[in-house]
Formats: sequence, C-alpha cells, structure tokens
Amino acid sequence: MAEPLPLDGFNRAGIYRALASLSVPDNPPFLTSLRPRFDLHIYDQVASTNETLWQMADARSGTVAIARTQTAGKGQRGKQWMSQPGGIYLSLMLEPDWPAQRAGQLTMASAWGIASQFQHLGVSAQIKWPNDIVVTGRKLGGILSESKLDHEVITRTVIGVGINVYNSVPTTGINWKTLINSESQDAADTLCQVAAAVLMGIWRGIFYRNHTDNETFTDVYQSLLTHMNRPVVLEGKTWKITGVTELGHLILNSSSQDSALIDGPVEQLVYIKSGELSLGYSQFESDINCD
Repeated sequence: MAEPLPLDGFNRAGIYRALASLSVPDNPPFLTSLRPRFDLHIYDQVASTNETLWQMADARSGTVAIARTQTAGKGQRGKQWMSQPGGIYLSLMLEPDWPAQRAGQLTMASAWGIASQFQHLGVSAQIKWPNDIVVTGRKLGGILSESKLDHEVITRTVIGVGINVYNSVPTTGINWKTLINSESQDAADTLCQVAAAVLMGIWRGIFYRNHTDNETFTDVYQSLLTHMNRPVVLEGKTWKITGVTELGHLILNSSSQDSALIDGPVEQLVYIKSGELSLGYSQFESDINCD
C-alpha cells in the first residue's frame, strides 16, 4: 500500500505560520527584512490556479490562489502541467507597472527568487532557461507568467508555479521529498513550508529586480543557470551558451575560422527568445529543438 501523503495542515493558517517563521537569505542585505503580505485563497481542486486568479474580480497585488490539485494546469508552450495531490500549485497576482518589453524579466526574477530561497533552505536548486527550477539536472518545478497590458505597460501579472513535493514524477523530474532525504535534513518538509518559500521567493525576486541595475541582476541570474558554457547544436552548427540578455533572451556564441576573409576567429552571436527552443534534460548534454 502506498504511503499516505502528508496533506494534513495544508491550509491558510498553516501557510501564514510558515511565512511568519520562514528564514530568508541575508544577501542582498536590503531584502532580509522584506515581509510582504499575501491574501491566500486555497481550493481543493481547480482547472488552473492562473485562470482562477484572473477570474477573481477583487484580486490585487499579493492575492494568491493555491490548489491541492488542478485538472488543467498550464505549462509553457501550451503543455499541461500534471497536478497530482502532494505538489504545490499556486499563482500570485502582482501589479508591476513595467514596460511590456520587460515581460520576460518577470519569469527571470521569479525563477531567481525561488531558486535562491530553495538554496537557502538547503536544496541545491538551479534554473534551466527559461522557466524551470531544477536540481542535479532534473525538474523540480516550473513557472508560467501571464500579463495584461495597458498602453504597453504591464499593469497586472500572474506568476504561476508548480513544485513537485510529495507527488510522483517522471524520470526527468525530482520531488522535494527525495531531496530532503538525500541532500538536507534541515530543509522545509511540509507543503506549507514549501509554499511559503515559493511565495517569498517570487516576491524577493521581483523586488530585487525592481531595485537593482540590469547588469547586477543578469549576473546573479546567470550564476544559477544550469547550461552556462555548455555546447549545443543549432541547425547543424555547434554553439556555446554564454548567458542571457537583460530581457531574458538566451545568448549563443560561435567562433569560426574563414581564412578567405580574415586571419583569426570570427565571433558570431545568436539571441534566442523564450518559446523559440527548448533545452534538453540530459545532465551532461544539451539539445536544442527549434520550433
């Protein structure tokens, strides 16, 4: 018989308690005292927490929809996110008032905030561009941000997150239970604690991105990228991932020799937008599939 899932206490009061007691990273120092307020709404089952939040007429910045299961959870590129009991499925409403061209930074900031918060809790989380939280090359969770514009300004956005905690996962995935058993006995071990870490991570990431310069944030984001400096093959040509732009586009670099034109290597750069490719889930190789 399967071990029962530890779902008792996964409620508003439990998450509020977890938020109040959550330990946060002490770097950057101006974020250590950040304690945002969240308006939590918890459901047994919804089609999608993103959709549920968009349909809430009174939702404002800080409003959160959390579901124990979803029947039509949203993933990137139109994929469905499997949402079995035992995982974290939540969406947070924000009102960033950012220019429309910075939409990709919402996912970047959320991913950095969540991954850095998880690291602080003893889980060696990284970011697989553009929107996955991974550990040892396996998917722990994903992020989907959706925004509404008014005159090319992002007035409202919903950050949707799914994290594998106690739910079963495919071979390319990993869950929180496995990690705390193998990596850290001190990490958060309840759904409430993981949900609190996700919410605080998103908020810290957005706040940090909004209060730092492009170069500084891009550097800290890239420090958590899994595929930095790895070779990839694009249209039969080998490139190397060298970073991301401030807007979140992946940078591929290739040096080639053309003796007929010039002595020495010729550097070529390609900038890839989210949705134009996917990186593979092998721990040691990267595959690019162009759409």
